[in-house]
Amino acid sequence: MDTTTNERIANKGASGAGAGAAPAAPSPSTSAAPASQGPAPAKQKSSGARKVVIAGIVALGAVVGGAYYLQQRHFEETDDAQIDGDISAIGARVAGTVTNVAVREGQDVKVGDLLLELDPGDLQVLVEQAEAQVAQAEAQLQAEDPNVQITETSNTTAKATAQSDIASAFASVSAAKQEVSQLEAQLEQAKATDHQAQLDKTRDQALLASNSIAQAEFDRADSAAAASAAGVRALQQSLAAAKDRVKEATARASQAQARFSEIRSNAPRELDTKKASLLVRRASLDAARASLRQAQLNLSYARVVSPVDGIVSKKAVSVGDRVAPGQQLLAIAQTKHLWVTANFRETQLREMKPGLPVNVHVDALGVDLRGTVESITGATGARLSILPPENASGNFVKVVQRIPVRIQLEPNQPGMDALRPGMSVEPEVRVR
Repeated sequence: MDTTTNERIANKGASGAGAGAAPAAPSPSTSAAPASQGPAPAKQKSSGARKVVIAGIVALGAVVGGAYYLQQRHFEETDDAQIDGDISAIGARVAGTVTNVAVREGQDVKVGDLLLELDPGDLQVLVEQAEAQVAQAEAQLQAEDPNVQITETSNTTAKATAQSDIASAFASVSAAKQEVSQLEAQLEQAKATDHQAQLDKTRDQALLASNSIAQAEFDRADSAAAASAAGVRALQQSLAAAKDRVKEATARASQAQARFSEIRSNAPRELDTKKASLLVRRASLDAARASLRQAQLNLSYARVVSPVDGIVSKKAVSVGDRVAPGQQLLAIAQTKHLWVTANFRETQLREMKPGLPVNVHVDALGVDLRGTVESITGATGARLSILPPENASGNFVKVVQRIPVRIQLEPNQPGMDALRPGMSVEPEVRVR
């Protein structure tokens, strides 16, 4: 045990004693040590210097750490972030054989630039077939169109004719009834005349029996009676015939009414049928024209052009390839409008909100870009994954989740032309 250790023990013992206690007497070894060890003051001076250095380092660390803590309280940062942008997958809209590829990997393209061409032969044939169908549909429509007016005119004429027949039939009924009335009156008169003639004949027959009148006078009475009786029978027959004519005229009137009702009921249906047939022809023409437009569009799709500005990437097509609709042939990365997707821990979002300023460090370029928090995604990255976690399965382990935050970069900053989707960045959001 060296002198310094002895001194620490002695000092500790002295400090541990009470204020009223007498100080302990120094041992012989302790009292003799200073006289026998000459270099003790130099060692004590070296130990004190080390303490001062250590204390200075600790103080400096505390100051730096405190300053860093106070500064970091105003920021939230993450290294789980990257540049994002829209990448358009380009494919053919029709089937065909590639005859020309006009771009190469990494080439800049503009909207409307030709990317590739397909063989248009089969598509041209389909256009010609559609044109023929349109011509056929137009001819059928022209043939069907006049039938509506013809049917409408015929129905109007038939109605007028039926109404005329009804009027004529009822006029015949009226005339026949009038004739019956006249014959009935004549029959009554004839019966009265016949009755008088029969009475005259009976009276003259009695007078002839008594030789009161001549035979010739009786013969005249007898002839008059026979003539009046014949006249009655003739009027009876005429009356019966007139009544038959009334029945016949009534039947014709009923028939005319039935014919008119039939025309009035069927004419609209017949006209509607013609109109429906005309609509069918027009619909067929519209369908044929739509097929022609589709065929023309398909022919235009033989030239695949760029829908956006960007850089050609992931080209997977060559001349001679047979492609199908929807097959991805290449991709175009849209580098004009990029943003940052930063996956912050959920504990970092307490103070984060849209509109906060952001400093984005781009690892590949070694530059810092300015940006703004645009939005915070509505769910965590795990929940939006293809296989989200199922916490009800019994093996739940709580972990800190990450939530994607979209950061909009300010335009026209130096170095932005070199940005590409997928580059790693380190955003720092000022939250206070």
